[in-house]
Amino acid sequence: MFEVRVEAGFSAAHFLRDYHGKCENLHGHNYKVFAHARGSVLDEGGMLLDFSVLKKTLRTVCKELDHTNLNNIEEFKQNPSAERISMYIFRRICEEMPELSPDENKEKASLFAVDVFETDTSRARYSV
Repeated sequence: MFEVRVEAGFSAAHFLRDYHGKCENLHGHNYKVFAHARGSVLDEGGMLLDFSVLKKTLRTVCKELDHTNLNNIEEFKQNPSAERISMYIFRRICEEMPELSPDENKEKASLFAVDVFETDTSRARYSV
């Protein structure tokens, strides 16, 4: 099994409802995002997939979130936790690149995880 990972980032504000502490107030993060794909079949060039294609897609999805108030995005249901952000990014990548959907041919590359770091030491992952 081969695995590749690409990275992108975005800056955004949010607050957490139903949370009792400082994160219930509006604040921001410089998020770092990693997208992971894996598969067992390499192309003629010996690659699982082109890094630049996955990176471009991840950057496009992150750009949609950049410099926004994440609470205004309906999918987060007013609670844009790192967990929900990672799931959102995972699903958006699959929408943009259906060939990476985990439901497609399992031998070829498929997206299996998205990590969202709020800080260097705090990460949430959505994986299949």
